[in-house]
Amino acid sequence: MSERNIRVEPIDRRAVEDQEVEIVERKGIGHPDSICDGIAEHVAGALAREYLERVGKVLHFNTDETQLVAGEAAPAFGGGEVVDPIYVLIVGRATKRYEGQTIPTETIALKAAREYLESEIPQLTYGEDIVVDVKLGEGSGDLQEVFGEDEVTVPMANDTSFGVGHAPLSETEQIVYNAESRLNGEFADDNPYLGPDVKIMGKREGDQIDVTVAAAMIDEYLPNMDAYIDAVESVREFIEEIATEYTDRDVNVYVNTADDYDEGAIYLTVTGTSAEQGDDGSVGRGNRANGLISPNRSMSMEATSGKNPVNHIGKIYNLLSTDIAERVVEDVDGIRDLRVRLLSQIGRPIDQPHVADVHVVTEDGVVLSDVEEEIEAIVDDGLANVTDITRRVIDGELSTF
Repeated sequence: MSERNIRVEPIDRRAVEDQEVEIVERKGIGHPDSICDGIAEHVAGALAREYLERVGKVLHFNTDETQLVAGEAAPAFGGGEVVDPIYVLIVGRATKRYEGQTIPTETIALKAAREYLESEIPQLTYGEDIVVDVKLGEGSGDLQEVFGEDEVTVPMANDTSFGVGHAPLSETEQIVYNAESRLNGEFADDNPYLGPDVKIMGKREGDQIDVTVAAAMIDEYLPNMDAYIDAVESVREFIEEIATEYTDRDVNVYVNTADDYDEGAIYLTVTGTSAEQGDDGSVGRGNRANGLISPNRSMSMEATSGKNPVNHIGKIYNLLSTDIAERVVEDVDGIRDLRVRLLSQIGRPIDQPHVADVHVVTEDGVVLSDVEEEIEAIVDDGLANVTDITRRVIDGELSTF
């Protein structure tokens, strides 16, 4: 029996898959909010690795307030132009001096932002289509103290906060997540007219699933309206095919439903993102730590991206609760729906949550008491090895959005 405060109890609702209406959203990597998440997290990783290399440990920092101000563009078939660039401000705190060393945190941040954009969103020409600025203040003294000393094995929580995770993903969640990921992967590789700003909304009503897609098209690769219409249709057909891999339910796919071909009002862009034309962005306003926005599920409002991976509960507990939920469903038979909530208390070791609360819906014929001990053991093991989350984040193994 664990000494940690772990609670396992039945959940007081039907499994999400059995509910009459389900809504699921994912914002693609080129969405303005996701651009902020991606830059903030890449900068955070770069700072963590630089601290480790220079002083042997990760110092206090966070970049989870990064903001994007939309630019202005004039798209046109065959290629338009950006009139005013997108502006990104990396905002947060960072330790700039330690034991006589000066650490160039803002230079590190700018380099990391450029690397991320050139790797993940190459359609945006750095310094022309998008301008990146950085303002990192010093961390507050009390939080730096809570951050811990060298001899502390398990860090102390930086905040009284919580993280939430769930498993397994429903059919609608799997369709939404994989449709965006594969559109921005294999599909975009073969069809460069598709920009990275792909937003997908799934709605299941009974056994009918509707998938609504906003797909930014890049004007350079589309010579005329017919080519645009063909591109929209190819996206629709691709998602229809993907959906059959995850469900036997009826699926309808709708792409760029705001288009008006007669008026020439279409989702045509120069750079492949709505950030070029009036759509601002912020860290934490998009996907949760598991890459989805699922209002049928419990969710934390914490921004996961950009937070320090050592003791920032808003990052660690969201990632850990998701990891635990997935492990439980994989290793324990008879679970239909599971939710994990981890609550911290500031200054308390992060492997000792104020409560670890697990809610379970079992399959028919399975009694919770039959699997409760197995579930608790997996939760206990995840908490005992919570610092693995830190390592995996720094190594780039875990996605935060």
